[in-house]
Amino acid sequence: MSRTGRSSDPPEDSAEKGRRDAAFTSLLEDSAEDLYENAPCGYLSTLLDGKIAKVNTTLLSLLGYTREELIGRRNFTDLLTVGGRLYHETHFAPLLRMQGEINGIALELKAADGTRLPVLVSSTLKTSSDGRPLLVRTTISDARDRRAYETELLRARQESDRERERLQRVVATLQRSLLPPSLPRVPGLRASAHYHTASPDHLGGDFYDLFPLGGGRWGFFLGDVCGKGPAAAAVTSLTRYTLRAAAIHDHDPVAVLNTLNTALHENYAGDDPRYCTVIFGVLAPRGDSFTVTLGSGGHPPLLHLRADGTADYLPTPGGVLVGALPEAHFTTASTVLSPGDTLLLYTDGLTEARAGAGAARFGDEALHAFANELAPAGAEAATTAVAALLESFGGGLDDDTAVLALGVPAATTEETE
Repeated sequence: MSRTGRSSDPPEDSAEKGRRDAAFTSLLEDSAEDLYENAPCGYLSTLLDGKIAKVNTTLLSLLGYTREELIGRRNFTDLLTVGGRLYHETHFAPLLRMQGEINGIALELKAADGTRLPVLVSSTLKTSSDGRPLLVRTTISDARDRRAYETELLRARQESDRERERLQRVVATLQRSLLPPSLPRVPGLRASAHYHTASPDHLGGDFYDLFPLGGGRWGFFLGDVCGKGPAAAAVTSLTRYTLRAAAIHDHDPVAVLNTLNTALHENYAGDDPRYCTVIFGVLAPRGDSFTVTLGSGGHPPLLHLRADGTADYLPTPGGVLVGALPEAHFTTASTVLSPGDTLLLYTDGLTEARAGAGAARFGDEALHAFANELAPAGAEAATTAVAALLESFGGGLDDDTAVLALGVPAATTEETE
């Protein structure tokens, strides 16, 4: 650059510039005939009876015909497959007559060698000044690359669907392995459980169980591990087996929860802490009733549905999340399960559900009102009603929910469920 900021290169020769401009201009001087014949898509004009009146070179090359083989000798429908002719007669032609144009219709043409050629067809009806139809102008675009792309896209989608179905089967199998296959028969008691999966793609961490402790006593628990997926499933498995083993050694709910707290904290106290909420209880027969002793680790209180048609929460105060602290404080609560009474345990997926987009969470008050309407109800009737409630939330249910109901049949009549 010079001091004045101008280029030091010599000025372009005017003759050279003129030749360059002339060459560029000549590139744009295409005749209308050349533009028609060598357009990037096929052009076709047909008379009202469908006879081909004009065709460009692009389409002839695409189909492998000569101009003499088509003009005045073939109809446009002669170039279509059987299915294409049927579609043309029943849909394409009537819409063209009614609308005056039709765009982007996928059809298949038959080439001269018999091969099928996927194309996109658009047609316009040319009319006279007084509106009389004169002929049909049609553009035809080669859609082979698009068809190949769509075929590959469909194949990939089908493969993805198959992989998702396989994953869902694996998740369902693993989920079942974390739950008892069935609940045992307890003399004088009815038990029923329900598990609602919010998404078939994710492994949940809710769990429950009912099992014998010996001496006519039975242990039960229901809880929820934080998180989802394989990591949560591993915690769920550890939790279930720890609760069972601890209960066999010591029936006291506080001792059982302390053992679980120690196991979880020792195994998951690092960078990825894991904990759970849980209710653990012991059933002991007393005549035609059962005494129930409970301990809770940060879990929502269970509901006591009574034979007189009332329902109340049975709080277990003082419980903290199990596994969150090295030393945790748990307390017990007790009640009597009399004939016609049912205990309803649930995880927080129920109370945190929403009745619709933007709606408030279902909440404890609404659940209490629901239980009051439900009581008195046996175990199976209670879980059936809760299952229907969960279904009613639809997309508003974004967390798995486990439900366990334990009821004593009414003394005068068999429980109808």
